[in-house]
Amino acid sequence: MKALTRRQREIFDFLRDNPEAFPHPPTLDELCAALGRSSRGSLHKHIAALIDAGLVDSFAGNKQGGIRLTAQAQRDYVACEHALPLVGRIAAGQPMEALENISYVAVPDMLKSDKPCYVLQIKGDSMVEAGIVDSDWVVIEQRSVARNGEIVVALIEGSEATLKYLEQSPDKVMLLPANASMEAMAYRPEQVEIQGVLVGQMRSYRSR
Repeated sequence: MKALTRRQREIFDFLRDNPEAFPHPPTLDELCAALGRSSRGSLHKHIAALIDAGLVDSFAGNKQGGIRLTAQAQRDYVACEHALPLVGRIAAGQPMEALENISYVAVPDMLKSDKPCYVLQIKGDSMVEAGIVDSDWVVIEQRSVARNGEIVVALIEGSEATLKYLEQSPDKVMLLPANASMEAMAYRPEQVEIQGVLVGQMRSYRSR
């Protein structure tokens, strides 16, 4: 599935899920109003990107000037409900800056929970002994609490995120690597915010 930005995905989802909202394919102005957008120019850029991606029919030769999904897009994106936000890369090593450059990636139902989830790509090797290696994708259930022994996404000092085993007590939070050559990191509870717990993992062998 081709990755879309968050805004492009919103537009695509609206066109896919609301075919009855218009008696004919909507114009830019009609779609702008339906989405509650004030900038026609910004919407046009997103529509152009969807056209380039082969998801929306070109305006060329479209007498109505309406915006509609291509037949191929309607077939290919039946599985869109399986897509989760891919929110960037996360360190499995030293903490790195948390990223929010969101696109979407298809994830089988068996790899996610029934709670809101998102996907991160791993950078580093601190979790190799847990079978999590550089460039893997991990599926994270979004929540702010976790049990000791779970693998969590921890945001440190509000700006750096890392993937580690969690051990916590009333006065200390330990983030533990799964790599014998690396040391645990200790923080005060107020320094660490739990942003999710690992529930699934994906890997491509083509890049190895």
